[in-house]
Amino acid sequence: MRKIREILRLADEGLTLRQIGAALGVPFTTVGDHVRRAQRAGVSWPLPADVDDIALEALLFPRGPAPEPDRPLPDWNRVHRELRRPGVTLMLLWHEYRAEHPDGYGYSQFCVHYRAFAGRLDLPMRQEHQAGEKLFVDFPGTRLPIYDRSTGEVAFDAELFVAVMGASSFLHAEAVASQRLEHWIGAHVHCFEALGSVPRVVVCDNLRSGVTRAHRYEPDVNATYAEMAAHYGLAVIPTRPGKPRDKAKVEAGVLLAERWILARLRNERFYSLAEANIAISACVKAINERPFRKLPGSRRSWFDEIDRPAMRPLPEHRYEFARWRIGLRVNIDYHCELERHYYSLPHQLVGARVDVRATATTVEVFHAARRVASHRRDDTPGRHTTDPAHMPVSHRRHAEWSPSRILSWASRTGPATAGLADAIMQARPHPEQGYRSCLGLIRLADRYSSERVEAACARALAVRALSYRSVESILRHGLDRQPLPTPPTRTHPTHPNLRGAAYYR
Repeated sequence: MRKIREILRLADEGLTLRQIGAALGVPFTTVGDHVRRAQRAGVSWPLPADVDDIALEALLFPRGPAPEPDRPLPDWNRVHRELRRPGVTLMLLWHEYRAEHPDGYGYSQFCVHYRAFAGRLDLPMRQEHQAGEKLFVDFPGTRLPIYDRSTGEVAFDAELFVAVMGASSFLHAEAVASQRLEHWIGAHVHCFEALGSVPRVVVCDNLRSGVTRAHRYEPDVNATYAEMAAHYGLAVIPTRPGKPRDKAKVEAGVLLAERWILARLRNERFYSLAEANIAISACVKAINERPFRKLPGSRRSWFDEIDRPAMRPLPEHRYEFARWRIGLRVNIDYHCELERHYYSLPHQLVGARVDVRATATTVEVFHAARRVASHRRDDTPGRHTTDPAHMPVSHRRHAEWSPSRILSWASRTGPATAGLADAIMQARPHPEQGYRSCLGLIRLADRYSSERVEAACARALAVRALSYRSVESILRHGLDRQPLPTPPTRTHPTHPNLRGAAYYR
């Protein structure tokens, strides 16, 4: 348009068409065409101040009415909706269109007309979102206050969990106590149950409950979140840090939730999460059933028609929340610590790194992706939960010692050995203090015969030598082969001053 203005200016100066063309580098025939168009439009130099390039182009090159299509056009709303289905392409839809209208447009013009239609839509759903594929989740920055019924003051600010399906923009929202891991996982479980099915992918932000380490290429997903995803058979794809366009769908859903849920409930007072979620559910239902402005149907109808058939069914059991502790080192006593309680695992894993999965009722320990221990959960601080099968043989035998077991072992050698073991344990303040002495007596039979040990124990009982060392000394010096000392006979003395029993009758 700048050169057209120059053509009009130079023509007003009286230059010929060839001179103007040579000055501006334009063919003189083109110069003549522009001058004639200006004369027909009644435009002369200088141009009015309110005539800009757009207005000048409209004066010199007026456009006639758009021609009526000489060929039948498809229902572009239907075409746009069908593209959400898995595997449906413009080429397939064009073949179906030509089957109905053999004299219709070719494939290239079919695509041109569709893109022109799609460009006029202010779409809440983007073409790249396939049916049933992605669920976008996030928390808005605005919270919902929950009040204390007794004091009337704010007890805590609830978070609003928002989830949006990619193809249909179907919305789910729920108030949760916080963004902590258990509430984050619980909101996902409730969302899947509300949808009645499971998507293939969940796209989340880089919040701590979902991603332990944010990274552009290889983010680390929280172990509990990853386990939940495996339970439902879906993939978790965190967005790139600082790239909100990766989850533009849920950003629009968050804006919708802030305007049509939080803003609508701003003057309401809720005294529990259950009360808040009843009101939120009514708002969500209204949003999903509201008709689209430029497309037929609503979020609900699109979800039922497009998303739901392409989604996976729910598993038989809902996910049970579990916390994971990754890379715990096994202590030298073959126990690992979880919340100040100690759980045993096979003693061969001392010093190894293990992963611990804890639910409300059980604690499981994994090494190299293999479960090596399982215990009933016990939150008593400072205590130990030990499976005897995890103990070394020597530790297990020591743990199995008891007075009755010691006497049972000693009786295999003989009654005198059992009697001495019983006497040794009774002579101690605590029976456990005599366990080692009794075990030493039993093991003496490995060096000496059982008969000699039995005889030595009988001599030790006779002289009240209640110790392992006494029996060992008797055996070492061969005293067990000598006859037992006879106890002295007690004789009653006679004396004239003794009155005797008869005197007191």
